[in-house]
Amino acid sequence: MPQGSPTATRQPRVLAISSTGGHWIQLLRLAPAFDGCTVHYATTASDFRSHVERLAQSRGQPPPAYHVVTDANRWEKVRLIRQALEVLLLLLRVRPDVIVTTGASVGYFALRFGRMLGARTCWLDSIANAKELSLSGERAGPYAQLWLTQWPELAKVEGPRYEGQVL
Repeated sequence: MPQGSPTATRQPRVLAISSTGGHWIQLLRLAPAFDGCTVHYATTASDFRSHVERLAQSRGQPPPAYHVVTDANRWEKVRLIRQALEVLLLLLRVRPDVIVTTGASVGYFALRFGRMLGARTCWLDSIANAKELSLSGERAGPYAQLWLTQWPELAKVEGPRYEGQVL
């Protein structure tokens, strides 16, 4: 890219997305990895916006964008369809360069659609999944460019990889 063009110095745009609960807590623990990036956080509850803003402030970062999508699980088919559409629309608006997720269904949809849109993708399976991969992780992993587990006994040649406990 030519020097001085607006995109030559643009910070990478990261979409950090997960459902709430343990997935969300683990995603927020990755915040230091996003330093130097324009971060968009997305989850399935509006309650955490102020927490994300305080986290950024404590790290000397500007308040990140915060997005909320419908919560759903595998037993709520109509809500899953709605969630998938909302995630797709979010990706079209944000146009992330990188998508990082710790799960669950919302992360699955972000990876699937994100790959189609040319984003780099990372799935980090929850540290709580010590005996087997999460269902979302099993399904999303093959679409992730970086597919990680936090337990060495769950690593496989075809993925996920074990690179140490991240969280």
